[in-house]
Amino acid sequence: MKNFFGFKERNTTYKHEIFAGLTTFLSVAYILVVNPLILSQAGMDRGAVFTATALTAIIGSLMIGLLANYPIAIAPSMGLNSFFTFSVVIGMGIDWQVALTGVFIAGIIFMILSFMKIREKIINVIPEDLKHAIAAGIGFFIAFIGFKNSGIIVANPDTFVSIGDLTSPGTALAVIGLVITIIMLVRGMNGAIFYGMAITTIIGMIVGLIKIPTSIIGTIPSLEPTFGVVFMNLDAIFTPDVLAVIFTFLFVAFFDTAGSLIALTSQAGIMKNNEIPKIGRALLADSTAGAIGAVLGTTTPATSVESSSGIAVGGRTGFTSIIIALCFLIALFFSPILAVITTEVTAPALIIVGALMAVDIRNIDWGKIEVVIPAFLTIIMMPLTSSVAMGLAFGFILYPLALMAQKRFKEIHPIMYVLCVLFILYFIFIA
Repeated sequence: MKNFFGFKERNTTYKHEIFAGLTTFLSVAYILVVNPLILSQAGMDRGAVFTATALTAIIGSLMIGLLANYPIAIAPSMGLNSFFTFSVVIGMGIDWQVALTGVFIAGIIFMILSFMKIREKIINVIPEDLKHAIAAGIGFFIAFIGFKNSGIIVANPDTFVSIGDLTSPGTALAVIGLVITIIMLVRGMNGAIFYGMAITTIIGMIVGLIKIPTSIIGTIPSLEPTFGVVFMNLDAIFTPDVLAVIFTFLFVAFFDTAGSLIALTSQAGIMKNNEIPKIGRALLADSTAGAIGAVLGTTTPATSVESSSGIAVGGRTGFTSIIIALCFLIALFFSPILAVITTEVTAPALIIVGALMAVDIRNIDWGKIEVVIPAFLTIIMMPLTSSVAMGLAFGFILYPLALMAQKRFKEIHPIMYVLCVLFILYFIFIA
């Protein structure tokens, strides 16, 4: 097992990998609760979506761990499930069965692009400075999610965001968890982020903020309401609205996954010389999970940025992903226990991981104005728009334009010109 995953080459151990898998799972487990809640508002059966969500995460995480040897979780994307429900089904009035068929078609196209290594080629030609900006930007984005989930940062009609009520019970618990985790981390304690979540959960139970589970084992909901509906609506996708939906799923998921993979492999030390080994296999894993997930009954999965929490505690190989998949499998049977993991518990982990990922900002060449502007906007637009793809859009448009203004046309890869035009068209016709 150690030889298969290359423990020695990546300087890791079973202990580190297991802790990493558990930490990532606890950070991303909210998807088992939130995804069914969001998709149920589109008319989908909540129980069936729960089971489909878990199975998709199991399949995707196993595939990326075994095929690419990455310490990463694959699970339904939060941004795309909201787009599916509120923009497509409710906003455009498209039946969820037809919309889910669109997700399936996008997944199939993903698989074809992965087999042809088109996605791999695009990721490898992204300039090194932009890759570091992407990693740092996702760090800021993750930290912002943590601040929002904890209530430390709240919405404000005048300033958009402002400081929350730090004395409110849930927010206070998150702040305590954050302080405890920071103390353990700066003292060099292995698994500090995982232990921080565990201690925060126990404190929450003691003071009554987190309910103690009344049961341990729950029944697995049936997939019948959603399984295979995509095959019954294939003739309904050839309309302008549905084709636009397919393109949007394809476009946003493509660059969300690209950005996340760049950031996470950089954090794990896998990316070398501006290239990511076995990236094609990782892309095949997430695209296959997308097609299978649609058949099961959930929206497009993606590389989970929350995987950074597991990488931060030592996850370096695909064995971490195997542990994540096993945790999702167990969660199918022990859903009552899962309910005690609240956003206040995982928020400190996301904030700290965001800070650790933002360190990549130091590798950007801040002495060149043609790098500074695209890199800065790539970073800042991710948390401001709550979208990795939007951050990439600004970088991919402005980077080639900046070099063109300096008449350095030959230094820009032809694919970057194509991406620049595609993102401009995306802003004009879709966004």
